[in-house]
Amino acid sequence: MSIRVVVADDQELVRSGFSMILDAQPDIEVVAEAGDGAEAVAAVRLHAPDVLLLDIRMPGMDGIEAARRVCSASGCRVVMLTTFDLDEYVYDALYAGASGFLLKDVRRDDLVHAVRVVAAGESLLAPTVTRRLIADIVRRGRTAHGVRAGAPAARLSARLSALTAREEETLRLLARGLTNAEIAASFVVSEHTVKTHVSNVLSKLALRDRVQAVICAYETGLVVAGEGEGEGEGY
Repeated sequence: MSIRVVVADDQELVRSGFSMILDAQPDIEVVAEAGDGAEAVAAVRLHAPDVLLLDIRMPGMDGIEAARRVCSASGCRVVMLTTFDLDEYVYDALYAGASGFLLKDVRRDDLVHAVRVVAAGESLLAPTVTRRLIADIVRRGRTAHGVRAGAPAARLSARLSALTAREEETLRLLARGLTNAEIAASFVVSEHTVKTHVSNVLSKLALRDRVQAVICAYETGLVVAGEGEGEGEGY
């Protein structure tokens, strides 16, 4: 079964280029393209894709508002497209429910890999900015937004008590940017076991994905900005 994708960007060359690369894959199908946020939201409603590649800066309805609407009304996974790896709008995109972001100069193979990763339920952040990005969200005092709509940090703090000791440690390591493989090595268990721990964390905290779990860890004080710097890099 193919991964269904919508590509939304106000630059036609970017849209068509990404679409051509993805459509050439045997397991990926681009079901629609969109030139602005409103078109992207409409395309998701019409085609029910698995993944939406969404430009952050577009005329009319921008990518942030489009992501917020898509994530609140569907199970479609959103990956934001940006020109700069520390684009200020990336913070708002994560709070809107996006599963991560890609730079527009992404390599062909990395673009394809990203779509597959997100479609499989994982989250995607550029390796060079994972911990720095989340820590900066906290330093900017963005807690007023909450980790997700209707889930303020205080409520999530109370839910942390439902986690087992191993699940809580898994959340800490996620927040420090470690991959499943690195967490598995730290625990001396299989990656499958780590995936189970991550799934349990998301379920118990009622979070959408790993990105939201990382934000939760910082906003609830489970992990302090700057703590554990130098550990793991990767998606």
